[in-house]
Amino acid sequence: MALPADKPLFGQFLIEQGYLTAEQVDEALSLQKTWKSRLGDIILSKRWMKPFEFYKALARYFDLDFVNLMTDNPNPALFDATMIDEYNCRSFLPWRRNEKGGITFALADPTDALTNELITKYGADTTFVGTGRFDIIWLVQRLGQSTLSGDALHALSRLSPEHSGQNVFTVSQIVFFYLVAAGFFTSLCLWPEATLIAVNVVASIIFFSSFILKFLLACVASRRDVDVKVEESEVGSLRHKEYPIYTILVPMYKEPDVLPILVNAIRNLSYPQSKLDVKLVLEEDDIETIEAAKKLALESTFEIIAVPPSQPRTKPKACNYAIRFAKGEFLTIYDAEDKPEATQLEKVLVAFHKLPKTTVCIQARLNYYNATENWLTRMFTLEYTSWFDFYLPALEFLHIPIPLGGTSNHFRMDALRSLRAWDPYNVTEDADLGVRITQRGWKVAVVNSTTYEEANVSIPNWIRQRSRWLKGYMQTYLVHMRHPIQFYRKTGAMGFWGFQFFIGGTFMTALLGPVFCVPFVLFTIFNLKLGIDIFPKAVVAMNVINLLLGNGFLIYTYVLCSFKRQYQHLAFYALTVPLYWVLQSIAAYKGLIQLITKPFYWEKTQHGLSKHTAAELKDITT
Repeated sequence: MALPADKPLFGQFLIEQGYLTAEQVDEALSLQKTWKSRLGDIILSKRWMKPFEFYKALARYFDLDFVNLMTDNPNPALFDATMIDEYNCRSFLPWRRNEKGGITFALADPTDALTNELITKYGADTTFVGTGRFDIIWLVQRLGQSTLSGDALHALSRLSPEHSGQNVFTVSQIVFFYLVAAGFFTSLCLWPEATLIAVNVVASIIFFSSFILKFLLACVASRRDVDVKVEESEVGSLRHKEYPIYTILVPMYKEPDVLPILVNAIRNLSYPQSKLDVKLVLEEDDIETIEAAKKLALESTFEIIAVPPSQPRTKPKACNYAIRFAKGEFLTIYDAEDKPEATQLEKVLVAFHKLPKTTVCIQARLNYYNATENWLTRMFTLEYTSWFDFYLPALEFLHIPIPLGGTSNHFRMDALRSLRAWDPYNVTEDADLGVRITQRGWKVAVVNSTTYEEANVSIPNWIRQRSRWLKGYMQTYLVHMRHPIQFYRKTGAMGFWGFQFFIGGTFMTALLGPVFCVPFVLFTIFNLKLGIDIFPKAVVAMNVINLLLGNGFLIYTYVLCSFKRQYQHLAFYALTVPLYWVLQSIAAYKGLIQLITKPFYWEKTQHGLSKHTAAELKDITT
């Protein structure tokens, strides 16, 4: 809004009115040169003023009356659901009709451009009042709830129904499975031995091919630079440029205890705090976590997005809801217990600048800060190291669709919105999104920055988490195999077969493991043949080789991983891979059952169980 020529600058105004000291304004102006942020954003990010106090002062500076939208409610009839994105992005809302019949708009950011546009669009009788940004966010959520929820659930299915997991099985897939089952049982009745031998051979080929692919990926990753290397000097050079706004989504559910860890981790990022747009994505009925967030008195870079309850109750649906409030040019997701390296956002920006525009997602590596807590955390750490340090970078190098990790994947916002973000019906929405990115002809890269998480310390908790992951891989496979010829054309031969044996092979090997292991163990230890006599010696030998090579390869890879990450103390535990695979198979069968009985059920992983987490919480809160 136009100001009188003799009006003091905003910083001077805040000093004169006693809101800030001269030293604080001087520091803000100094940071402004480095961060290239607006003065108000810096003041709020430094928590020198409470948001309510700041926006009240801003309204006073622009000679506007200030209204508290929580008590002075707007007229809901003036709310236009088609303008939700503009309300969020530009921080305004139609409030009420004024005496002349025009609309009075509540503004949290009263710029000349905005007020002139509104007057041009709605007429000369348009008037303005000041308000707080948080009031606008809450009111948009309340007034636009139906539209926001509907879009979160159906945006993908409207754009690309063939990529939506809303229907677990298509009619053609159901017919195919019935025909296969009918053919199998018919053959089993007519030619039992030949049928069992044929099935065994097919299963062996799947098992062997999956492990061969992973061995190839490990070889490629160990011999080539397949991820994006960003040096600290490159991060330093970035600091002379203007930082874009970076949105961080933090979906949480019933995790009030670990919230301080996440807040502390975000505050420790070296990215300018005034350029962060952090959304705490909470369920509307999760009162405990919402209240815990409010009690932390967070700086204004943190906003609470309360997702109304609806089915399915999944993380991707919540993220789809929250993305409508995102202001950033780039976006990432962190889980509640995540601790990203301080320079991760800058490294990602450098990587995006180095790579072509077709690279729309950059995955940071994931690992665990409680790796040595017990046997399970050690094995989980070895597995994650193989996954994010070896497999994923090599997949991209070989042009095979990448199943993204559930956290620390960084997106170009325009591309993410073009894809309609995540599939709310897929319980491993990250893996599905990685495949959809590849089908668009875009690319994913892996950067040399790590986010440390809390590894599961409890086997039941691990099985809950892993069964959801494997169920999601099954969902992803079913969705993208609806039109296999089309998928082949979009991804090429390497992408198609890589998808079969990496995404498909991950859950198939877990399901097939007991089929190979149990007869072998019973025969070796107890001399129980269990029908082994019907199989030719060559088939039996192939099964034994599969078992030995599969486990041998994993042991070798895990040892390799332990040395690459300087985790030599974990190398010995690689020998216990067969025991870890028993858990994997249990989780796979649980996931398969849930795929049929409750496909969209989100098996919640409980965080904060580690003694490391408890110790850190104690340090933060004392």
